[in-house]
Amino acid sequence: VQLVESGGGLVQSGGSLRLSCAASGFTFSTSYMAWFRQAPGKVREFVAGISRSGRNTLYADDVKDRFFISRDNAKNTVDLQMNSLKPEDTAIYYCARTPRYDRDYRLRTSYDYWGQGTQVTVSS
Repeated sequence: VQLVESGGGLVQSGGSLRLSCAASGFTFSTSYMAWFRQAPGKVREFVAGISRSGRNTLYADDVKDRFFISRDNAKNTVDLQMNSLKPEDTAIYYCARTPRYDRDYRLRTSYDYWGQGTQVTVSS
């Protein structure tokens, strides 16, 4: 299993970035996918998740209506469109997957594979 994130960078407050996660080594369409983030000195937190079909999404309260998760099961990718970025969005963003059902998808412990992360820095 391999998850490789890309698209991070430096952006001004109010700007946008699009992260992408390329998956390989497993049947992508059978896994729930999510994005987490970890700021310096803080625990890794849930950002957004998407069901296997892509029909159902889940967001953390502080990114709702600003961030949008999507997936392409034909290309084995999951993206995170981030709009209206704030300095407090600065963190390393990680892609994660779980093949399990009936999990609390907001918990880190629900996921078994993670990417290496991509840095997002939002300047004020």
